[in-house]
Parts: sequence; structure tokens; C-alpha cells
Amino acid sequence: MADDRMAEVFAAVRLGGVDSTAARQALEKLWNELGEHADALHRCVIAHHLADLQDEAADALRWDQRALAAVFGPGIPLDEGLRGFLPSLYLNLADSHRRVGEFEVARMQLAIARGHLDVLAADAYGALIRSRLRSVEAVLAAGSTERLPGS
Repeated sequence: MADDRMAEVFAAVRLGGVDSTAARQALEKLWNELGEHADALHRCVIAHHLADLQDEAADALRWDQRALAAVFGPGIPLDEGLRGFLPSLYLNLADSHRRVGEFEVARMQLAIARGHLDVLAADAYGALIRSRLRSVEAVLAAGSTERLPGS
């Protein structure tokens, strides 16, 4: 069942706050079990969170790219659930490109993220994404490739 699978995904994500290695292993196992034809939302959420659990910027970038590819796969309708991820997905892509030194690509991804901010509510999550966008803009302007605190 899809709901059971998403419960497994979120259990693995929550594990990341306690044990990032165990969370990464659990999410990678789910990724492999689901395969490339699985539900787009499941694949997006798994890849999105796996990117955050990577030690190396290049590995994070690969997972960020997989998360976006899950949203825009062939025949995938861009429903509200997936559309709501776009600001965060593009923001994470921008940050990962910045961390690997691809500053122009990072600027482009930030512009795309900004263009999708309208889907965010005026709530804590929306404020978090907007704040993180400003943080990434600031470190990008400074030419930094360092990992941001809390990411």
C-alpha cells in the first residue's frame, strides 16, 4: 500500500535526526526496493532526504538531481503534492551546485526556486524555505563552498 510505504519513508527520515548512517541505509534500501517506476512522490521524498544525509557535496548533488528527476519523469503529472516540493528541490540543487563550485548553475537554480515560492504557505515551513534561500544567496555571493550549518 502506498500509505504504508510512505510511513516507512518518513520513519527512515525521522531516524536521520538520531542516526544519519542508519537513516541513509534505510532510505537507500527503500530506494532500491521501489525501483525507478515507483510512485513519483515516494522517489522524490527519498532522494530529497538522501541528499541531505550525504557527506560529500557531489553525492548530495546526485541525490538532489534524482529528486527533481522523480518529479519531472515521463508521464508524471505535476500535482499539488509534487509542485509543493519545487521550491525546496531547486533550493537544494542550488546549494549543492554551490558546494561543488558551480556558482552560475547555483544562481540559475536559485532563480528557479524563487519563481516557485508562490506555492508556499505563510507558515513555518514556508518561512524556513525562504530563510534558507536567503542564506544560500548570501554564501553564494561570498563565493563559499562550505556546508551551511544545519544542512
